[in-house]
Amino acid sequence: MIELRNISHSYGKNKVLQNLDLNIEANKLTCLLGSSGSGKTTILRLIAGLEIPQNGKIIVNNETFTDNSKIIVSSEKRNIGFVFQDLALWSHFTVYKNIAFALSEKKEKNIKEKVFKILTFFGIEEQAEKYPHQLSGGQQQLVAISRSLVLQPAILLMDEPLTNLDVKLKRKILEHIVKLKHEFNITIVYVTHDHRETFTIADRIVVLNDGKIEDEGTPEEIKKSNNEYVKYFLEY
Repeated sequence: MIELRNISHSYGKNKVLQNLDLNIEANKLTCLLGSSGSGKTTILRLIAGLEIPQNGKIIVNNETFTDNSKIIVSSEKRNIGFVFQDLALWSHFTVYKNIAFALSEKKEKNIKEKVFKILTFFGIEEQAEKYPHQLSGGQQQLVAISRSLVLQPAILLMDEPLTNLDVKLKRKILEHIVKLKHEFNITIVYVTHDHRETFTIADRIVVLNDGKIEDEGTPEEIKKSNNEYVKYFLEY
Protein backbone atom coordinates (compact mmCIF):
# COMPACT_ATOMS: atom_id res chain seq x y z
CA MET A 1 0.00 0.00 0.00
CA ILE A 2 1.26 3.45 -0.96
CA GLU A 3 -0.26 6.22 1.14
CA LEU A 4 -0.04 9.92 0.38
CA ARG A 5 -1.40 11.91 3.31
CA ASN A 6 -2.21 15.60 3.07
CA ILE A 7 0.42 16.14 0.39
CA SER A 8 1.04 19.68 -0.86
CA HIS A 9 3.76 20.59 -3.34
CA SER A 10 4.58 23.73 -5.27
CA TYR A 11 7.11 24.89 -7.82
CA GLY A 12 7.65 28.49 -6.87
CA LYS A 13 4.19 30.09 -6.80
CA ASN A 14 2.67 27.26 -8.81
CA LYS A 15 0.70 25.00 -6.46
CA VAL A 16 0.80 21.59 -8.13
CA LEU A 17 -0.72 19.43 -5.35
CA GLN A 18 -3.05 20.72 -2.66
CA ASN A 19 -3.74 18.67 0.50
CA LEU A 20 -3.85 15.46 -1.53
CA ASP A 21 -4.86 12.17 0.11
CA LEU A 22 -4.36 9.07 -2.00
CA ASN A 23 -4.12 5.33 -1.29
CA ILE A 24 -2.64 3.03 -3.93
CA GLU A 25 -3.25 -0.68 -3.43
CA ALA A 26 -0.35 -3.14 -3.43
CA ASN A 27 0.04 -5.52 -6.38
CA LYS A 28 -2.52 -3.60 -8.41
CA LEU A 29 -2.17 -1.44 -11.52
CA THR A 30 -3.31 2.08 -10.71
CA CYS A 31 -3.56 4.68 -13.45
CA LEU A 32 -3.24 8.40 -12.70
CA LEU A 33 -5.27 10.06 -15.41
CA GLY A 34 -5.31 13.76 -16.18
CA SER A 35 -4.28 16.54 -18.50
CA SER A 36 -0.91 18.27 -18.51
CA GLY A 37 -0.33 20.14 -15.24
CA SER A 38 -2.80 18.06 -13.22
CA GLY A 39 -0.08 16.83 -10.86
CA LYS A 40 0.17 13.20 -11.94
CA THR A 41 3.90 13.19 -12.80
CA THR A 42 4.69 15.10 -9.62
CA ILE A 43 3.01 12.32 -7.62
CA LEU A 44 5.32 9.76 -9.24
CA ARG A 45 8.38 11.86 -8.52
CA LEU A 46 7.37 12.29 -4.89
CA ILE A 47 6.85 8.55 -4.43
CA ALA A 48 10.23 7.84 -6.01
CA GLY A 49 12.01 10.44 -3.89
CA LEU A 50 13.03 12.58 -6.86
CA GLU A 51 11.04 15.42 -5.27
CA ILE A 52 10.34 16.06 -1.59
CA PRO A 53 6.84 17.24 -0.64
CA GLN A 54 6.65 20.54 1.20
CA ASN A 55 3.87 19.15 3.36
CA GLY A 56 2.42 15.76 4.22
CA LYS A 57 3.57 12.17 4.56
CA ILE A 58 4.38 9.39 2.12
CA ILE A 59 4.07 5.92 3.63
CA VAL A 60 4.77 2.64 1.81
CA ASN A 61 3.86 -0.67 3.41
CA ASN A 62 3.64 1.06 6.80
CA GLU A 63 7.13 2.59 6.44
CA THR A 64 7.32 6.39 6.37
CA PHE A 65 9.38 7.61 3.40
CA THR A 66 8.92 11.36 3.91
CA ASP A 67 7.40 13.42 6.67
CA ASN A 68 6.71 17.16 6.11
CA SER A 69 9.70 17.77 3.82
CA LYS A 70 11.96 15.51 5.89
CA ILE A 71 13.48 12.51 4.08
CA ILE A 72 13.21 9.33 6.14
CA VAL A 73 14.07 6.80 3.40
CA SER A 74 16.36 7.97 0.58
CA SER A 75 15.35 7.38 -3.04
CA GLU A 76 17.96 4.68 -3.68
CA LYS A 77 16.64 2.61 -0.76
CA ARG A 78 12.98 2.66 -1.75
CA ASN A 79 13.08 -0.37 -4.08
CA ILE A 80 11.23 1.52 -6.79
CA GLY A 81 11.66 1.30 -10.57
CA PHE A 82 10.89 4.31 -12.78
CA VAL A 83 10.20 4.32 -16.52
CA PHE A 84 10.54 7.87 -17.79
CA GLN A 85 8.71 9.38 -20.73
CA ASP A 86 11.96 10.02 -22.61
CA LEU A 87 13.22 6.45 -21.88
CA ALA A 88 16.76 7.70 -21.07
CA LEU A 89 18.51 4.72 -22.67
CA TRP A 90 22.28 5.01 -22.97
CA SER A 91 23.03 5.23 -26.69
CA HIS A 92 26.62 3.95 -26.32
CA PHE A 93 25.49 0.78 -24.48
CA THR A 94 24.01 -2.31 -26.07
CA VAL A 95 20.60 -3.51 -24.94
CA TYR A 96 22.31 -6.04 -22.68
CA LYS A 97 24.58 -3.44 -21.08
CA ASN A 98 21.70 -0.96 -20.60
CA ILE A 99 19.87 -3.55 -18.54
CA ALA A 100 22.88 -5.11 -16.81
CA PHE A 101 24.42 -1.83 -15.67
CA ALA A 102 22.41 -1.43 -12.46
CA LEU A 103 23.04 -5.07 -11.53
CA SER A 104 26.77 -4.55 -12.03
CA GLU A 105 26.74 -1.43 -9.86
CA LYS A 106 25.10 -3.40 -7.06
CA LYS A 107 27.52 -6.30 -7.57
CA GLU A 108 24.65 -8.71 -8.12
CA LYS A 109 25.29 -12.36 -8.99
CA ASN A 110 24.00 -14.22 -12.08
CA ILE A 111 23.71 -11.00 -14.05
CA LYS A 112 23.46 -12.64 -17.47
CA GLU A 113 20.72 -14.98 -16.27
CA LYS A 114 18.70 -12.12 -14.79
CA VAL A 115 19.04 -9.94 -17.89
CA PHE A 116 17.99 -12.69 -20.28
CA LYS A 117 15.06 -13.67 -18.08
CA ILE A 118 13.66 -10.16 -18.55
CA LEU A 119 14.52 -9.99 -22.26
CA THR A 120 12.89 -13.37 -22.86
CA PHE A 121 9.75 -12.31 -21.00
CA PHE A 122 9.34 -9.45 -23.49
CA GLY A 123 10.47 -11.54 -26.47
CA ILE A 124 13.44 -9.33 -27.34
CA GLU A 125 16.34 -11.57 -26.32
CA GLU A 126 17.63 -11.55 -29.92
CA GLN A 127 18.17 -7.79 -29.63
CA ALA A 128 20.64 -8.10 -26.73
CA GLU A 129 23.73 -7.00 -28.67
CA LYS A 130 22.06 -4.21 -30.59
CA TYR A 131 22.23 -0.51 -29.70
CA PRO A 132 19.12 1.59 -28.97
CA HIS A 133 19.21 3.37 -32.35
CA GLN A 134 18.97 -0.03 -34.07
CA LEU A 135 15.66 -0.84 -32.37
CA SER A 136 12.09 0.08 -33.17
CA GLY A 137 10.28 2.49 -30.87
CA GLY A 138 8.38 -0.38 -29.28
CA GLN A 139 11.56 -2.37 -28.67
CA GLN A 140 13.22 0.66 -27.09
CA GLN A 141 10.26 0.99 -24.75
CA LEU A 142 10.52 -2.67 -23.73
CA VAL A 143 14.23 -2.21 -23.01
CA ALA A 144 13.44 0.78 -20.77
CA ILE A 145 10.87 -1.28 -18.87
CA SER A 146 13.30 -4.21 -18.65
CA ARG A 147 15.99 -1.97 -17.19
CA SER A 148 13.59 -0.88 -14.43
CA LEU A 149 12.39 -4.42 -13.72
CA VAL A 150 15.73 -6.21 -13.56
CA LEU A 151 16.39 -5.09 -9.96
CA GLN A 152 13.04 -6.62 -8.96
CA PRO A 153 11.45 -3.47 -7.52
CA ALA A 154 8.38 -3.73 -5.32
CA ILE A 155 6.88 -0.73 -7.14
CA LEU A 156 7.13 0.27 -10.81
CA LEU A 157 6.32 3.89 -11.74
CA MET A 158 5.60 4.63 -15.40
CA ASP A 159 5.36 8.20 -16.66
CA GLU A 160 3.43 8.36 -19.96
CA PRO A 161 5.70 5.67 -21.44
CA LEU A 162 3.81 5.13 -24.69
CA THR A 163 3.31 8.73 -25.82
CA ASN A 164 5.38 8.44 -29.01
CA LEU A 165 4.13 5.05 -30.20
CA ASP A 166 1.48 4.28 -32.78
CA VAL A 167 -1.79 2.61 -31.81
CA LYS A 168 -0.73 -0.92 -32.80
CA LEU A 169 2.50 -0.78 -30.79
CA LYS A 170 0.70 0.77 -27.83
CA ARG A 171 -1.76 -2.10 -27.75
CA LYS A 172 1.03 -4.69 -27.81
CA ILE A 173 3.03 -3.05 -25.01
CA LEU A 174 -0.07 -2.49 -22.89
CA GLU A 175 -0.62 -6.26 -23.05
CA HIS A 176 2.95 -6.77 -21.81
CA ILE A 177 2.39 -4.33 -18.92
CA VAL A 178 -0.69 -6.22 -17.74
CA LYS A 179 1.21 -9.53 -17.91
CA LEU A 180 4.24 -8.26 -16.01
CA LYS A 181 2.07 -7.17 -13.07
CA HIS A 182 1.11 -10.80 -12.55
CA GLU A 183 4.47 -12.33 -13.49
CA PHE A 184 6.50 -10.13 -11.14
CA ASN A 185 3.88 -9.59 -8.40
CA ILE A 186 4.47 -5.86 -8.54
CA THR A 187 2.60 -2.64 -7.76
CA ILE A 188 2.38 -0.44 -10.86
CA VAL A 189 1.49 3.26 -10.93
CA TYR A 190 0.95 4.35 -14.53
CA VAL A 191 0.58 7.99 -15.58
CA THR A 192 -1.26 8.95 -18.76
CA HIS A 193 -3.50 11.59 -20.32
CA ASP A 194 -5.17 8.96 -22.54
CA HIS A 195 -8.27 7.45 -20.92
CA ARG A 196 -8.30 4.66 -23.54
CA GLU A 197 -5.03 3.34 -22.11
CA THR A 198 -6.42 3.33 -18.59
CA PHE A 199 -9.53 1.39 -19.58
CA THR A 200 -7.29 -1.25 -21.18
CA ILE A 201 -4.94 -1.94 -18.26
CA ALA A 202 -6.09 -0.40 -14.97
CA ASP A 203 -7.38 -2.11 -11.88
CA ARG A 204 -8.10 1.36 -10.52
CA ILE A 205 -8.15 4.85 -12.04
CA VAL A 206 -7.55 8.14 -10.24
CA VAL A 207 -8.65 11.20 -12.22
CA LEU A 208 -6.67 14.33 -11.36
CA ASN A 209 -7.39 17.94 -12.13
CA ASP A 210 -5.43 20.95 -10.93
CA GLY A 211 -3.71 19.00 -8.16
CA LYS A 212 -6.88 17.45 -6.77
CA ILE A 213 -8.66 14.12 -7.18
CA GLU A 214 -11.92 14.51 -9.10
CA ASP A 215 -12.91 10.84 -8.87
CA GLU A 216 -11.40 7.37 -8.47
CA GLY A 217 -12.60 3.84 -9.01
CA THR A 218 -12.52 0.85 -11.34
CA PRO A 219 -12.63 1.49 -15.10
CA GLU A 220 -16.35 0.70 -15.12
CA GLU A 221 -17.00 3.08 -12.23
CA ILE A 222 -15.06 5.89 -13.93
CA LYS A 223 -16.95 5.35 -17.20
CA LYS A 224 -20.19 5.90 -15.25
CA SER A 225 -18.88 8.77 -13.10
CA ASN A 226 -21.27 11.62 -12.34
CA ASN A 227 -18.39 14.04 -11.84
CA GLU A 228 -18.72 16.84 -14.40
CA TYR A 229 -15.00 17.16 -15.00
CA VAL A 230 -14.58 13.41 -15.51
CA LYS A 231 -17.47 13.30 -17.98
CA TYR A 232 -15.97 16.24 -19.86
CA PHE A 233 -12.46 14.70 -19.87
CA LEU A 234 -13.66 11.33 -21.19
CA GLU A 235 -15.27 12.99 -24.21
CA TYR A 236 -11.84 13.60 -25.74
